[in-house]
Amino acid sequence: MSRGGGKGLSLKDKLDGNELDLSLCDLNEVPVRELAALPKATILDLSCNNLISLPSDFCSLMHLVKLDLSKNRLQQLPLDFGRLVNLQHLDLLNNRLVTLPVSFAQLKNLKWLDLKDNPLDPVLAKVAGDCLDEKQCKQAAVKVLQHMKAIQSEQDRQRQRKLQAEREMEKKREAEQRAKEAQERELRKREKAEEKERRRREYDAQKAAKQEMEKKTKKETVQTRKPASSSRPPQPPRHKPSWSRSVPRVLLFMLFCILCTLAACKLTELQRQPLCVSVNTLYEDVVAALQNHKTLQNMLQHNSQQ
Repeated sequence: MSRGGGKGLSLKDKLDGNELDLSLCDLNEVPVRELAALPKATILDLSCNNLISLPSDFCSLMHLVKLDLSKNRLQQLPLDFGRLVNLQHLDLLNNRLVTLPVSFAQLKNLKWLDLKDNPLDPVLAKVAGDCLDEKQCKQAAVKVLQHMKAIQSEQDRQRQRKLQAEREMEKKREAEQRAKEAQERELRKREKAEEKERRRREYDAQKAAKQEMEKKTKKETVQTRKPASSSRPPQPPRHKPSWSRSVPRVLLFMLFCILCTLAACKLTELQRQPLCVSVNTLYEDVVAALQNHKTLQNMLQHNSQQ
C-alpha cells in the first residue's frame, strides 16, 4: 500500500483478526473500495495521516464498530455520517472540526467519543467536555448524541414549520387564485349582462325610433291629404254640355259675326266693295230662306228670349 492511494500493499496484510491498522501511512485519501471488501475489519485505525476529508461513500462501511480518525486534518465529516449505525467508539482527537453533521444523532450505539483539540463551536465544545478519562469520554458520547438529537429535532420542527408555512402559503395562493378566478368570472358575467342590456336598449331604441318614424310619416301623409281635400270647396258635378245648347251658341256666334260683317258692309263705305256686295246679296238670300223656315226661326226666337 503506497502513501498516496494505498494500492501497493494489500490491506489483507494489515488485517489482524478484526482490526485493521492504517495509522501512520501518510494517507491523503481513504481506500474505501478496499475497506468495503473487508467486512471483517470492524476496527479501523486511520490516525496520524493527512486526511482532510472523508469521501461520501465512506459512510457505506456500516460494519465498523470502532473508528480512530485522531490526529488528521479533517475539517468536516460527511453529511450522512450517521449511516455508521454500528459505530460504538469514535476518536476524533486533534482535527479541525468545528461542527458535526446533524445525522450524527443517528449513531444510537455510540458509547465513547473524543473531540478534544478541535476548534469546536463553543456550545458543542461545552457539551462534549474534556474527555480526559474513560468516564468523561463515555459521558461525551451520551451528551453529544443528546445535543445532536436536539438539533435534529429542532431542524425537523423547523422543516415542519417551513413545510407547514409553504403549505399554508400554497393554500393561500390557491385560495387567492380561486378568488381571482371567481372575480374574473363574475366580471365577465357582469360585462356579458351589461352588453346584453346595452344591445337590448339599442334594439328598443331602434324599434321605438322606427315606430316614431312610421307614426310621423303617417301623420304627415294624413296632414298632406287633409288640406288638399279641405281647401277645395265641393264642386257640383259637371254635366256634359248638351248639343242642344252648344249648337245654338255656335250659330249665334256665327250670326253675330255675319251681322257685324253685314253692318260693316251696309253702314260703311265698304258696301261698294265686291266682297260687301257679295255679302249683302248672300244676306238677302239667307233672310229670305229663314223667313220660309219656321222651325229654325222658332229656335232663334227661343234663344233670343233666353
